[in-house]
Amino acid sequence: MSEGEAPPERAGYRRSAGSARGEARRLELLEKVTDELGVNGLVDFSLRRAARAAGTTHKVLLYYFDGPEDLLTQAVLRLRTRRIDRSMAAAAEESASRTLAGRVRAMWPVLVGEEAWVLDQAIGLAMYDSARYAQLAREASKQYLPSLLSICPDDWDPRRKHEVAEMILGVLRGFLVEWRTSGDGDGINAGFAALDRALTREESTPA
Repeated sequence: MSEGEAPPERAGYRRSAGSARGEARRLELLEKVTDELGVNGLVDFSLRRAARAAGTTHKVLLYYFDGPEDLLTQAVLRLRTRRIDRSMAAAAEESASRTLAGRVRAMWPVLVGEEAWVLDQAIGLAMYDSARYAQLAREASKQYLPSLLSICPDDWDPRRKHEVAEMILGVLRGFLVEWRTSGDGDGINAGFAALDRALTREESTPA
């Protein structure tokens, strides 16, 4: 499809996600919009702004996405996936320490780096207009939990892994809000010291 060409009409199925070529094109557009979002943030996001970033038109974006909220949500999810991938890579490098606390600590610099401010905006947006952007918050837990479950000791039962992963997720979210709102590094370090002790006690408890 050329830049000036109108999207083709499809009876009962507007998007080409059912074809490999169509899905590849959708992902290509999404990657470009995600890159732009990571630089400029969520404020004043629009289809026209996204279209400029993707080098296409807003009509083409509407062919592949359900509207501005859908595109924004998909871009935020993609941005969050990138951060999770980097966090897990950092945790894997720390695996030699063989401690859960060490792996969680290793993730923190990634969580506050690069596009963190944009994802923090997404938290605020979901809280400001939960009816409109609830999916941004719901999908966050779905994205982070599998990774946090994976760094728990293998011999733990599923319930114990879930409980500890939820604790880690809640604490890290609190630290991120504290970091963004007050920048109190000393306070966060104090909180991490307590989290380290809690995880060390938990890991030393027999499975």
